Amino acid sequence: MRGNLDEGGFEIVPGALEEAEREELLAELGPIAVAGKRGVLASPIIRVLCRSERMLALVAPHLQGSPVAVRTIFFDKSPDSNWLVPWHQDLTIAVHARIDVPGFGPWSTKEGVTHVQPPLRLLEQILTIRLHLDAADEANGALRVLPGSHRLGRLNAETIRSIRAEQSEVLCTAAAGDALVMRPLLLHASSRSRSAMHRRVLHIEYAGFDLPGGLRWHTEAS
Repeated sequence: MRGNLDEGGFEIVPGALEEAEREELLAELGPIAVAGKRGVLASPIIRVLCRSERMLALVAPHLQGSPVAVRTIFFDKSPDSNWLVPWHQDLTIAVHARIDVPGFGPWSTKEGVTHVQPPLRLLEQILTIRLHLDAADEANGALRVLPGSHRLGRLNAETIRSIRAEQSEVLCTAAAGDALVMRPLLLHASSRSRSAMHRRVLHIEYAGFDLPGGLRWHTEAS
């Protein structure tokens, strides 16, 4: 295990998936022609995985309530679909419908799903598991993080540049089947792949709380 979730904002857990599970997930998710595919929680196989004792055990000790998967995205970085991601925080959540609640905004729509930036106190209570379906290294665009940046609140572009200039990054190399558990507020980025190999990741966000004011999490399985 590498990293420290509380102090650094991330932790790499080796062998979170068995080989047979990884192959089953790859068969279920299939090839995609775009960078990311949302809504994969609609798959029964993905739902079972997200609710498994093994996945919940990774996040439950770090959440205030019982963890529930609230958003999933399948990423496939490959020679045919290659991109870079600048330094950023994950600031939005997926909800069922727009209801104007104080502290929530701005609003956006991604692939037909309503998204919104919630208050900081709620972002601090979310955890992400990134399940590596392929090995990830510098050549194929593994995630890079700035440890501890999740404790600095919501950051603007100028502050991000300043932190980036002063702090050393960590490259989150991983074997196929490893999990990266991270706080969404952790500053992270990734480079374009220079490899002929895929870098497929199943991204799962967990929360242990209900949304206020009548807002509901987007139920991808409905």
